[in-house]
Parts: sequence; structure tokens; C-alpha cells
Amino acid sequence: MTDTPRRIPTGSASLAGLVSAAVALAAAEVVGAVLSRPTATPVQAVGAGVIDLVPLPLKQFAVDLFGTADKVALLTGIGVLLACAAALIGAAASRRPVLGAAGAALFAGAGLTAALSRPDAVPLDALPTAAGTVVFAGVLTWSIRTLRGGRTAPGAAGGPDRRRFVLLAGAATAAAAGVGAGARLLSAGISGGGLTPATVRLPAPADRAAPLPEGVDLEIDGLAPYFTPGSDFYRIDTALSVPRIDASTWSLRIHGLGVRWELVLAYDDLLRHADLCERDITLTCVSNPVGGGYLGNARWLGVPLASLLAEAGVRSPDEGGPADQLVSRSEDGMTIGTPVADVTDGRDALLAVGMNGRPLSHEHGFPVRMVVPGLYGYVSACKWIVDVELTTFASFDAYWVPRGWAERGPIRTQSRVDTPRDGASPERGRIAVAGVAWAQGTGVDRVEVSVDDGSWTEAELAPEGSTDTWRQWVLEWEAEPGEHTITVRATDRAGRVQTPDRAAPAPAGATGHHRITVTVV
Repeated sequence: MTDTPRRIPTGSASLAGLVSAAVALAAAEVVGAVLSRPTATPVQAVGAGVIDLVPLPLKQFAVDLFGTADKVALLTGIGVLLACAAALIGAAASRRPVLGAAGAALFAGAGLTAALSRPDAVPLDALPTAAGTVVFAGVLTWSIRTLRGGRTAPGAAGGPDRRRFVLLAGAATAAAAGVGAGARLLSAGISGGGLTPATVRLPAPADRAAPLPEGVDLEIDGLAPYFTPGSDFYRIDTALSVPRIDASTWSLRIHGLGVRWELVLAYDDLLRHADLCERDITLTCVSNPVGGGYLGNARWLGVPLASLLAEAGVRSPDEGGPADQLVSRSEDGMTIGTPVADVTDGRDALLAVGMNGRPLSHEHGFPVRMVVPGLYGYVSACKWIVDVELTTFASFDAYWVPRGWAERGPIRTQSRVDTPRDGASPERGRIAVAGVAWAQGTGVDRVEVSVDDGSWTEAELAPEGSTDTWRQWVLEWEAEPGEHTITVRATDRAGRVQTPDRAAPAPAGATGHHRITVTVV
């Protein structure tokens, strides 16, 4: 009787591929953590590559659909695709081992291309993918051999090897999950030292924010508070892995066109700077749809960018300076282009170190980020900033410009209904219709509300904190039973009325009136 290779059931072979991928990804996470390069791990690198390559309409669709959970959705999708590919490779390798090697090579090619094409890539970034590929190939080969259990006569049973594989596969998967999670925690700096948000003690500013007028916060249920808590502040960026920077080793370089004296600043230089100040500023994301929540107001602590540029000998374009663009670079390689004129025209453009009385959190840019009132975040709010280069718009396109967004991003005048919510069913009678409006640089002069497309009625405005913050408003409405539409519009202090023309966020910010529908009972 001639021995024949034992045929492996497709389900068992697919499981072998899944287990091999799980162990391989865990190994890659460990290597990435040891190298302090978590963004070079295969899943993170491929995810970042997808973010870079996806077309603008699809990117905006993802933000609209998933909101601030867009990164979770992306990583989940990548995980599902990886699992499917690993299962197919396992099934193919059980029939032809060369297919397993080809699958491992495809994994390696995708991971290496993604990792080494990042703006901040270094040669060591190849190691997580390389280690994961070797582990994948080794575990898959061992799994297939274990499942095959040698050679046997046709019809012979081989249960013990398969039972042993299932037990070992379960143990390996559980171990991989634990090791991978531990590596992510290590990368996140949970067990690390250095100067972190928890250990920084912010100094008192030399220039405190102006006292807020009484009644600046109307304190109405459902209305966004005047100051947005850090935990509720929106976060829209491309970082799949939040940078964890030790502030004691952080530095910022200011250099480039028109810089007479290059500056290299340490974190302590900013904390001890003579111009350290507090300012209340509302930030807005260009992806924010009409009536959306991608904006927030905070009290920022920081050093004016204009002061630092003056120390470097930089002249504004209005004074004959050769640079018209300030390119800020993040720890993760992101570039953001800001008009030099907009950070030297007297507005409170800051290199911020604090938010609402506390150090910045890792998620919001610790140790230092940019905050520039009057500009959407994609051209101003660089987080985890490590470099500022003076250049020109003609010679350099920052990250978002080739991807379809406008070169310059002044914030548009907007208003929003916060309460009642769209689709709500309030009871008849007097209802407080309330929300926020913003027109940075000029300030909000008037907010008007229209019910059922009727005449515009002026709402009551809360006192203004500053022209760079949003302003709350309220209108007492006598609501009658039935379905009603409520529309709001703002007018800035220069007399410009918010346009009713609808425009999508891309390429320069959404426009139109916020309109909700309620059913009064």
C-alpha cells in the first residue's frame, strides 16, 4: 500500500492561516514597541497609507459616517481584510506550500512599502514587518505539518494531530493577543517615564486671559457649554497611533527662508518664556458639516508665534519678508501650511502648551501644538509639532493641498442649533431654542431664527467672551403641536450675513444654514 499525504480540511487550514497571522502581528507589535516605532508596524503603516491615498470624497464620507471613530473603523476594516487573506493563504498553503511562501511575500511587500514610504520613515522601520513575515511563514509551515501529521494510508484517521493543533492554536492566539496588547501599551508609554501630561506643572501665564463677562455661558440644558471639556473636544487627524512624546527631550526648530537666527527651543524654554499667555479660542475642523460638532472652545496657554518669529528675525510679507508660508511638521511627519501673514497680523496665534488649565493631553498634541484663530485646523492646528520652516506657497504644498483641500482656510461664519435636537419631540408651550455661532476675527453681531420658513426673529445673544470664540444664543419659542422646521443664521460685526447657499466641507469649509425638524406634541 502506497502512503499518501493526509489531506487537510479547508477549515483547519484556514484556521492555521489565521493563527499564523495573529502571532505574526503580535511579533511585529513587539518589535515596533522595542524600537519605539509603533507607526512602523504593518497594520499601522498600511492604515496610514490608506489614509494618504484615499480620494477626498471617500475621506469626507468616512468622517461624515463614522465621525471621530473613523480610525477605529479603518483599523477594523484592515483587520477583517487581513483575516480573510490569512485564511485564504492557509487554505492554499495546505495544498501547495509555495502558495504560503507567496502569501508571506505579499504581506511583506505591502507592509514594507507602507512603512518605508511614510514621511518620517527610517531604515529601522522595515524590521517590524520583516519580523512579522518570518514569524508568519514559520508558524504557518509548522501548522500545516502538524495538521498533516506525516504520511498515512488512504482513509486512515489522524485525529490526535488535529486535536493537538486546535489546542495549540487556541493557546497561541490567546498568547498573541496578550503579547500584542502589551506591546501596544508599551508603545503608548503606559509604563514609560519622562515628562508627561501627568507630571508637567504649568506655570502661571505672564498675560492672563481677559475676565469673562457674567452670563457668557447661558447654562441651558442641551446647549454646548462655553468651554468644551478636554474629554469632549473633537479630534480629527491622521494619526492612527497617538504619538507619546517625552517633553524633557522634545525640541522645536524654527528655520528657513528669511530666518536670520535659527532657533531650537526646548519645552522649558516655552514654559519660561516672558510672553507666555492665556487666550480663549474656538477651533474648527474644515470637515465640519453645517450644524456639525467638529469644533470646540478652550482656554489655551502658550507663547505667541509672532514673538518667536520676531526672535528669529522673520519679517512678515507685508514688511518685505520673503516667506509667505509657515510649514509646521508633526512628530509623525504631517505637514501643515499656514500663511505667515496670519500669524503676524496681531491675532493670538500660539504655540500652545496648555488647554483649560492643564497640560495638553497626548491626543490633543502634547507637549506642544499650534493654535491659530480664524483658520481651519488643517492649515493651522499642527499637533505634536517639532519643526517650523519658513517657505513659500509656490515652492511647497503641505499635506492636505495635493489631496484636494484649499491652500488657505479662513473659517466661515456659521451658526448651529444645539437644542432641541433634530428629530426631537418636545411638548407644546414655551421652548428654549438655543445654540452657538462663530465669526472669528470680527465676532458675531446678530443671530436670527426662522420657524417654518417664516420671517427671521432675532435671538438673544450671550455676552461675548472674545471675537475668537463662539457665542451662545437663545430664542424663547411658543411651540404649537405638529411638525416644524427651525433654521438659524448669523451676521458678523462687519455686517456679513451667513450665506444660505449649501456647500460641502471640501475644499474650503461647509456653508449653508443649519436647519432642524421637530415634532411638537
